[in-house]
Amino acid sequence: MSRPAPSSGSSEYSAADIQVLGGREAVRRRPGMYIGSTDQRGLHHLVYEIAYNSVDEAMGGFCNRIVVTLHADNSVTVVDNGRGIPVDIHPATKKTALETVLTVLHAGAKFGGKTYQVSGGLHGVGSSVVNALSEWLEVIVSRDGKQYRQRYERGIPQTEVEVIGTAGGTGTTIAFLADKDIFTTLEYDYDTIAERLRETAYLNKGLEFRIVDERSDRELTYYFEGGISGFVRRLNRNRTVRNRQPIVLSKQVNSTIIDVALQYNDGYTDNTLTFANCVNTIDGGTHLTGFRSALTRVLNDWAHRNKMLKEDEPNLVGEDVREGLTAVISVKLAEPQFEGQTKGKLGNIEIKSQVESAVAEDLGLYFEEHPEDARRILEKCITAAKAREAARKARDLIIRKSSLDSGTLPGKLADCSEKDPALSELFLVEGDSAGGSAKQGRNRRFQAILPLRGKILNVEKATAEKMLSHEEIRTLITALGAGMDDDFDQARLRYHKVVLMTDADVDGSHIRTLLLTFFFRHMIELINQGYLYIAQPPLYRIKAGKEEHWVFNDAEKDKILAGLKSKAAKADIQRYKGLGEMSAEQLWETTMNPATRTLLQVNIEDPSKADGVFSVLMGGDVPPRKAFIQAHAKNVKNLDI
Repeated sequence: MSRPAPSSGSSEYSAADIQVLGGREAVRRRPGMYIGSTDQRGLHHLVYEIAYNSVDEAMGGFCNRIVVTLHADNSVTVVDNGRGIPVDIHPATKKTALETVLTVLHAGAKFGGKTYQVSGGLHGVGSSVVNALSEWLEVIVSRDGKQYRQRYERGIPQTEVEVIGTAGGTGTTIAFLADKDIFTTLEYDYDTIAERLRETAYLNKGLEFRIVDERSDRELTYYFEGGISGFVRRLNRNRTVRNRQPIVLSKQVNSTIIDVALQYNDGYTDNTLTFANCVNTIDGGTHLTGFRSALTRVLNDWAHRNKMLKEDEPNLVGEDVREGLTAVISVKLAEPQFEGQTKGKLGNIEIKSQVESAVAEDLGLYFEEHPEDARRILEKCITAAKAREAARKARDLIIRKSSLDSGTLPGKLADCSEKDPALSELFLVEGDSAGGSAKQGRNRRFQAILPLRGKILNVEKATAEKMLSHEEIRTLITALGAGMDDDFDQARLRYHKVVLMTDADVDGSHIRTLLLTFFFRHMIELINQGYLYIAQPPLYRIKAGKEEHWVFNDAEKDKILAGLKSKAAKADIQRYKGLGEMSAEQLWETTMNPATRTLLQVNIEDPSKADGVFSVLMGGDVPPRKAFIQAHAKNVKNLDI
């Protein structure tokens, strides 16, 4: 449904609002400095940067509809109904404001605080970076009753800003084709972009986001009047919740807008997502610190006042009140200070106290008005505290029995001689048979082998006490040496490359998923730092005469057999279901030798989506898992039947 754009009122937006801070020469030479990478993730970043400029208009109250279209030629168009980029002459550059925004780094209306009170994106480098990294870019601006157009190629203007017609409304349309000389792929993933736009729509209630994929004739429209409350409900959609409706807290402190929604479920993990000016701060920051401090204090105060905790009983700690918590924290502030180019962490010191005071006041009031919700939540937290204490006792017992954290390595670990973690690799191998081949075939100087017996515990459905009682998990924690959860210390990690090496069958896939679940839930920093990998052992060996080919999928097998022609009928094809079927030499050459192997690095592009997938696949509720399997059955590869 189309809605008219909000009136801009008396707010002026002209070339004088565009402040120039620097040039753009380094963008094409070092694109990774600006968009993170030149693979598909960096490609998606181009879309987000242009869309975020439109979101800035929405956060300012000047835009309520954004449309993103993925075209068949892999070009992208982003349309908004905001005020339109100014086209008058900029006083410093002597060019139009439009050309200034699209060609000069750090040129935008985000710096002075006059045009935008809050903004996301890359602080004014977004549009010019996208332009510089595009084979072509074309912009059409509607404002002042006219339509203006300008075209660029690799960031260089090909035309002047020209009037092409009249306009009945206002807005900006930007179309671009990413440069194939820069990016390794020009193929956009519809689902990934749609998920990001959905997330942004949740964070801006009343903003309509539409994504159209002309390649597959798909489209979706997102519009959430409930904002982040709906976001939390979606995150908890496959879980049993403690408080039926999310608790929603919204407050403005000075110029900072604070929105929080939280809801508890019967799970064991903390799924708190934080945002600053719609940017996903995956590493948290001061807004997360303030929220956690307030949450722990309010719950302890209420528990003591209502006799759920006796006076002589210890307070709940952060770990207790975060078990089973799903929360979204969104702050919008005038001058965000992000740590790192990728904006993973918010650093504004004042935000901690602002969020803490706002959450403490409003959450305390909510609990007074909804005592039953408070009681159900605290029952969960107190149970978590008892489990934590039981786990501590179990851990102490484990330490005494197995020397966990004592420096004594597990006996089944075949360690390497290299002591520098940055140069050391640990292969987690399925079973003793494959472990034997790996131990014989490895390079003992820098490669360590840890065989795991059977399938490890599914930690998604296990208490901390049960998890720490599981022998294979204790062995894994001890071998890595860095602890887990809040006690994880990267400085103590013994290997900076941890490789999951399992069989190419159903059991191997299950074991790999169980290990990924453990690392995602209890050692997520291992993934965030880029230390976790998945080995890619071959599925087939094709031998025809003196020719030998190691093949990793069926399509590659068919291609090689077709190339062998007359030799194909006599070819010896061996299908490897288990790593133990390979000799030590074969396993080294195909899977472990750094010069010839292929490793897949594990990374988390969308934490909320990853959390949902692990919850559905490994959680206790069967119906959502059944629905997931049915929905993705046609996408299964290498099915072992």
